[in-house]
Amino acid sequence: MPAQAGEAPIREVPYLGVRISCLDVPAAAERIAARGADAPFAYVVTPNAQHFVRLGRLKDARFADAYAHAWLRLLDGKTPRALARRVFGLDLPHAAGSDLTAYLFAHHISPGDSVTVIGGGAEMRRRLIAQFGLKAVNLLNPSMGFITKPEEVEACVDFVRAHPARYVFFAVGAPASEYLARMVEQRGGAVLMLNPKGHARRVFVESLPLLLMVADARRDPAAYGMAGPKDTGAPGPGAP
Repeated sequence: MPAQAGEAPIREVPYLGVRISCLDVPAAAERIAARGADAPFAYVVTPNAQHFVRLGRLKDARFADAYAHAWLRLLDGKTPRALARRVFGLDLPHAAGSDLTAYLFAHHISPGDSVTVIGGGAEMRRRLIAQFGLKAVNLLNPSMGFITKPEEVEACVDFVRAHPARYVFFAVGAPASEYLARMVEQRGGAVLMLNPKGHARRVFVESLPLLLMVADARRDPAAYGMAGPKDTGAPGPGAP
């Protein structure tokens, strides 16, 4: 998505087929909060190991489409970031979705801002109101596996459109959150943030295929839209 009028371009760096927005948490939060309430719908994705694998190994075309139309793509996973630096000499900022969400609530979202949430439940709504003094929290909690039920998916999209808010949080996990964000963008809506779940499983299980992707990209960087690895003084694969 192109920058809005008066908005400075955001530097992007290709990494494993994803154009990463070079913003840390405070900088990303400032960009998000600076968008006017009447600005066109824009959403943020926070790629971690699981996301890179879904894009590069599972070839999820719908997920790739959602990523292609995201306004910001902020690097979430510490494992992908460490591999980017060690293997390719890329010093990419770390901006976890959970950290960004917390920072927005702590520094930018005011009690008068309207917030819409897809996911969570009544207790989440109660805690958001109690902790941050929010006056308008609209929340819809779809059923487990809702993303395979067209009528529930439509209900989620319609809920976001019927409850216009400056901040919309999709807390239903990947890839459902990204699918919904893309659908809302196509029809009009608000601003999106993602709050990742299942971190331990992602790090210790779903990160493993990422190592294969990194090895492939090391051999053929162009296949992932990248330049060759820089000389960082670190030993290459197979080096003693």
